[in-house]
Amino acid sequence: MNKVVLITGASSGIGKSIGEFLAKKGYKVYGTSRKPKASELNGIHFVALDVTKLETITAAVQIIIEKESRIDFLINNAGMGITGPIEETPDEEIKRVFDTNYFGVINVIKAVLPFMRAQGEGFIINITSIAGYMGLPYRGIYSATKGALELTTEAFRMELKEFNIKMTNIAPGDFATNIAAGRYHAPVREDSPYKENYGNTLKLMDEHVDKGQDPIKMAEKVYAVMQKKKPTIHYKVGDTLQKFSIALKHILPDKLYEKMLMNHYKL
Repeated sequence: MNKVVLITGASSGIGKSIGEFLAKKGYKVYGTSRKPKASELNGIHFVALDVTKLETITAAVQIIIEKESRIDFLINNAGMGITGPIEETPDEEIKRVFDTNYFGVINVIKAVLPFMRAQGEGFIINITSIAGYMGLPYRGIYSATKGALELTTEAFRMELKEFNIKMTNIAPGDFATNIAAGRYHAPVREDSPYKENYGNTLKLMDEHVDKGQDPIKMAEKVYAVMQKKKPTIHYKVGDTLQKFSIALKHILPDKLYEKMLMNHYKL
């Protein structure tokens, strides 16, 4: 019997790569999109789901359970980016990104857990970000959403062990996807005291994404982690410098690390 995988945000980017890769490996893959363009594409069976709308989460999970009677893997990939000076980022946009990147993930997990508990096993993988390990300038809100999910996963793992349900985080660095186009960008205001630094940092962030790695590397990592009987808590996927930056954060004094980040972003 093919294992059943549910991937949120599977219509593009990293989610699409993961879904297509797993389908080729023989998994029965269900991918979500707010408005699916097809019921099946490249091995991914699509269901409508908006992580910010609880009723769509419940409906999508129910559809899969009715068809398959189980969900073996949940991969929480759906998310959105946000950039801007924190002072100038509208409250409604801050709430929207938390609803997508944090509360939406929690609600999908809550919808799936009763079925995993009933079947006696399950594996949940949360796609976070290397940005979640540090407060990045002009990406502070995004860093906060991903950092919150990293810590919540640590707590969730301990709560779920007695039910034989595994959970882990996989944090990607910069990958060549359309995430930059889908971000909320706080406008670079002419009268803003942040105009020069924010404008320059925004260009640098977009360059990093454009020069990012192939999303297939994330798909390969997700597949490898799925095979582990005892996964660890945190995995990172990115170039050497990005992964090394996390190690440095644990080694360097806070102010020295802050200076290193500011030099990197030319602030």
